[in-house]
Amino acid sequence: MQPARKIIALIAYAGFIALTATAHAARAAEIPVETITLEGLARPSDILIDRWGVPHIFAANESDAFFVQGFNAARDRLFQIDLWRRRGLGQLAEVFGPAYVEQDKAARLFLYRGDMNAEWKRYGPDAKPVASRFAAGVNAYIDWLAAHPDQMPYEFRKVGYWPAKWSADDVVRIRSHGLTRNLTSEVARAKVACKSSLAADSVRFGLQPAWQPHSPEGLDPCLPDDVLKVFTLATQGVRVTRESLKSADASPTVIAAADNPEEVTEGSNNWVIAPARSATGRAIMANDPHRAYAAPSLRYIQQISTPTLDIIGGGEPSAPGVSIGHNGAIAFGLTIFNIDQEDLYVYELNPANPRQYRYRDRWEPMRVVRETIDVRGGAPVVADLAFTRHGPVIYTEDAKHRAFAVRTAWLVPGMSPYFDSVRYMRAKNFTQFKQALSTWGAPTVNQVYADTHGDIGWVPSGLAPKRPNWDGLMPVPGDGRYEWAGFWPRDEMPSAYDPPNGYFTTSNEMNLPAGYPYAERKLGFEWTNGSRHQRIDEVLKALPKVSIEDSERLQNDIESIPARRLVALVAPLSSDDPDTRAALAMLKGWDARMRADSPQAALEEIWLSRHLGRAFKQAVLPKAAAAAFAAPDTAVMLDSLEHPETRFGENAATKRDAVLLASLRDAYAEMVSLQGADAGQWQWGKLQTNLNAHPFADLVDADMRAKLNVGPTGKGGSAYTPNQSTYRASDFRQTNGPSFRVIVDVGNWDNSRAVNLPGESGDPDSPHYRDLATMWLNGEYFPLLYSRAAVEAAAEKRIRLVPGAQTR
Repeated sequence: MQPARKIIALIAYAGFIALTATAHAARAAEIPVETITLEGLARPSDILIDRWGVPHIFAANESDAFFVQGFNAARDRLFQIDLWRRRGLGQLAEVFGPAYVEQDKAARLFLYRGDMNAEWKRYGPDAKPVASRFAAGVNAYIDWLAAHPDQMPYEFRKVGYWPAKWSADDVVRIRSHGLTRNLTSEVARAKVACKSSLAADSVRFGLQPAWQPHSPEGLDPCLPDDVLKVFTLATQGVRVTRESLKSADASPTVIAAADNPEEVTEGSNNWVIAPARSATGRAIMANDPHRAYAAPSLRYIQQISTPTLDIIGGGEPSAPGVSIGHNGAIAFGLTIFNIDQEDLYVYELNPANPRQYRYRDRWEPMRVVRETIDVRGGAPVVADLAFTRHGPVIYTEDAKHRAFAVRTAWLVPGMSPYFDSVRYMRAKNFTQFKQALSTWGAPTVNQVYADTHGDIGWVPSGLAPKRPNWDGLMPVPGDGRYEWAGFWPRDEMPSAYDPPNGYFTTSNEMNLPAGYPYAERKLGFEWTNGSRHQRIDEVLKALPKVSIEDSERLQNDIESIPARRLVALVAPLSSDDPDTRAALAMLKGWDARMRADSPQAALEEIWLSRHLGRAFKQAVLPKAAAAAFAAPDTAVMLDSLEHPETRFGENAATKRDAVLLASLRDAYAEMVSLQGADAGQWQWGKLQTNLNAHPFADLVDADMRAKLNVGPTGKGGSAYTPNQSTYRASDFRQTNGPSFRVIVDVGNWDNSRAVNLPGESGDPDSPHYRDLATMWLNGEYFPLLYSRAAVEAAAEKRIRLVPGAQTR
């Protein structure tokens, strides 16, 4: 932007703020005010709720601000954060009964049990005071409820229990809500090796950079089928049903492994645009983390404003601060960077004592922690939790005298997921930002950065184990031959600052730069399909200047590169079969856009997820190997179809074409069965649906279920489009995607945009419980207001908190 234009724009913006300030002074007298007296508050504070349900906290100091943040999190999301705490600490059975004892045992295995002084020290001197004030704020709201029981959230009244008080340690001890990395794939790879060979596993998951895994000496890869049952129980969410409340036999269902390769992948997109490539003349930061869909939303957008700290953005409601957003000087966003932080250890047990395992040349005793689990409606249960030197024991196989334990970086001090954002939310420049991330542990992320000076950057962050003699791709014997040798120093991780092309984008793809010594450092070899990154990069590259609106469109982009590649593969083919011929005609010339009303998208996704993958793996693998896993890696499959000589053997192209045509014919026949003979009436959105399910949805009647759940709604996109729509192949229900989107106009903060599905509130009776769902579905945004003047002008309610003793 030219200097004169900059001046004109600034004058216009200043005029807007002046007019807004005048308007908000008049409006302030109109909006309803609720005054609450709180013990523990030093100075009066305001929570302004804007018309989109976003809370803006204005406090006189940081101590009060984090106290109010905790109070407000409880005010808006009490059941959600109480359930998060109970699940993480292993205290579900205390309120839901004996069916949850096993999930409680599992969760307690993965709690941080180390030195709390070391834990707090890792996050810096501000961390414990921040968490303490946040927890005190949550507790203040629980005390307020005691005096106002009519305000108790619906869920507590439905089941009949009281929310628990928090401690600061609760905020950081819980680890099992963090995103896991590699353990399930280790077990899946061992299963393929057991049934066939490690070479066959390259069809299940293509490693990047190219790598040949090896089975550790002495490992029997034939693992028990349910070896990860406890781990899955420890890391999954909570569902409450009529049956689980009534009977100990109705234990929570263990969520099954994915029935398509991306189902349980938690990913994200982000990008930062330098002023030279920005239509605004300022930097832009965009982020849309892809997480599991639920009601309430996983993320919570909020502002915490004091004279010394003014942050706004999204975070998990159970944690202080925000992890994605800006602080008035810098903007920050994250996606997953696939460092492998987990290993499954396999032990030989002493036949004479199953609590001893072989380590080096002796039998080493497990450490056993005995805990009591309180059980609603039943006697307390004593749980003996076993640990090896590597981590919690999740399975014992008596017949083979084997035990299995998980070694995970989660359990190292300073690894509370997302909590370390309390360090970088104070940074004012790239040097400070990078330094703040030097202790970041989990989840492993691509942090992107943009500031008001126009600088942009990339800092991948996360604790990376050193594996001196193996690659982390298979379970390993726990006898001492496979030990971590500490962690890679943070200054040996790659990074970027002001890249010459004027932008940087990540979408969980393999983005280690050329020349990085991956063979030595072995950070990880299992990266997410690169199609989203490829599509985003091609759009950004083609735009001479990138606007805020361009970023909105790109976050909602539904062009699928795998679909584009499949259309090209079948374009030259023909068939005498009428169904196959009709399918080929439908796909010919299709633009690969996964619109909800698209017949072609419906056919292509049925083909890809239910027919092509199965036909491909049966054509290129031995029968036992093909049966050892569900869906093949889409990238591996497409590469092989485009270059059939790599896997199909003699007459490769002919065999490849036969697989394409036969599977496409079967997909067309299934679409006829599902949506009728008139292919012009087929719609992808009639198959793929978005549902944000409440944990109590299976506990209540149909009318209440419709109130608690948001959806189902027909949805476009796919796992491979920037507007990610990962679904279960069994029923096409979306499992995860971009429920929270944010685009930051760096420096013109009130021009930033956001949306949060299904809404900001966790109260089903609140208008803000589901009011953003239609906006989200349509690719729309609301302004993420930051200045006090703009917030006041858009406020619909003021909650004034004043110091003093509560009236009980």
